[in-house]
Parts: sequence; structure tokens; C-alpha cells
Amino acid sequence: MNAIISASELASDLAGSNPPVLLDVRWQLSVAKAAGEPPFDGRAQYAAGHIPGAVYVDLDSELASAPGERGRHPLPDLAVFGAAMRRAGVSAGKPVVVYDGGQGWAAARAWWLLRWTGHPDVRVLDGGLPTWEGALETSAPAPAEGDFAPVPGGEGLLDADGAAALARSGVLFDARAGERYRGDVEPIDRVGGHIPGAVSAPTNENVGVDGRFRPAEELAERFKSLGAAGGSDVGVYCGSGVSGAHEVLALAVAGIDAALYVGSWSEWSSDLSRPVAVGPEPQ
Repeated sequence: MNAIISASELASDLAGSNPPVLLDVRWQLSVAKAAGEPPFDGRAQYAAGHIPGAVYVDLDSELASAPGERGRHPLPDLAVFGAAMRRAGVSAGKPVVVYDGGQGWAAARAWWLLRWTGHPDVRVLDGGLPTWEGALETSAPAPAEGDFAPVPGGEGLLDADGAAALARSGVLFDARAGERYRGDVEPIDRVGGHIPGAVSAPTNENVGVDGRFRPAEELAERFKSLGAAGGSDVGVYCGSGVSGAHEVLALAVAGIDAALYVGSWSEWSSDLSRPVAVGPEPQ
């Protein structure tokens, strides 16, 4: 099954006999704002207009735990995550489609979590809400309680030691912008640079100017050129396990399985015992 869905395909599925549960996960990375600029409020954007039937899910409180030693967006408490999914109407036997404001990162985080905890049928709206041409609604739906019970998967998740080992034995992609990978700048975390051995693969290069993913063949060729070929084990990290989920999604579109280091650079760089590499090369 394809991991992404177009707006036209979604419209068709919503009109079908088994419409998907819709999750609206609009979110934006919190960074310093200009004076007088209001903070991003995904819930307010949802209230102003969303795809009919969609339920809002908050990334910071329902798709992650509080920031701490495990990073800025550590894995959520599974009881909290499961309750949020059931509130939204998610059931194991019903398809789910996730979307956000167009960047795709937050939607990919929800997609990854649902897949990792055992949901068999989850897709991301390619290009997010801006691609939707149908009507929007402002009233919040009240779906029937779902039955989804998250069970963590045995594969697909890396910790810091696992990421370090994979950088040596397989392929570990760093999904952040190149300047953060090189250590030229670091606007968020303690220090810039990358995990030794990791390969720079900015996730924004997986999409076109319209925010949609590049064709699967192009993505496969890109990742092959970066070393993901010949059955190598592949992992991804980013700043805090959000944009990295988007790269895992791009790899899935390309037909490549990859694990996610959820703690990512925010966890790695906060541990003074962990080595930091700088510059354009993996080592």
C-alpha cells in the first residue's frame, strides 16, 4: 500500500463505503518570534477550517512527551497516545489519513507512530491541506470512540547507541538542513554538527516546490546515490524526531524501510559524552 494519498484519491475514499478516519495535525516548530508576532496555534487554524470530519491532534502533547533528557519530542506515553487516537475514532480495522498545513512533518510523525504501534492502514495526504480543493468545515466532529490499542513494534525505532552503530554498519541519514549538519549554525540545540558517520540528506529535498513528494523513482535514485542500496540497513534522525519521520515516509514512498531515531540531535547533543562531527563529510 502506498504511504501517501492525493487529495483527489482522498475525496474519492471519503465518498466510498469505508471512509478513512481523518487526523488534522497542523503544527510548526517553535522558534524565536519577531516582536509582536503571535505564536503558531494549530488548534485555532483547525477551528478556522478543516477537511470535513477531521479531528485535531496536538503533536506536542499527544504525539510526544514533554521535552527532557530524551529530546525535544520524545516518544509519547502510549496511554496518552492511545486515548487520543481512540478519541479521534481510530480503530485497527479502519483506514486512517493524516494531514497538516503542507510541510508534511507533523503528519509524518503521526503516520510513523501509528505504524510503529501496529496500525496496518495509515497514509499521509501528499502536500497537506493546501492541496484539498473541497469544502472546509469549522465545527468539530464527534466520532464514535475507536478501539485502537497501540502496541510498540519490535523494529523501526533507534536509540542513541543504535543510531551510532548504524552509522558504522549501515546508512544513517541526517534529515536536517545542511548548515546544521555541517555545524555552521545551530538555532535550537546545544551545539551544531552531526553524529559521526551520518550522511547529510535534508528532507526538504524530497519534495517539490508545491510540497508534494517527488516521484518514487526519483526518490529511490536519490537515496541510492546517498548509499541506501543493496539491502543496507537504513536509519534517520533529525532535530527531534519530527522532520526525520518525514524522511522515513519519503524512504517508504521509494520502497525502502528505515528506522527512526526519535531522540535525534536534541538528545544526542545534550549528552556531553557523545561525539560530535562537523563539516560536510560523514566522519
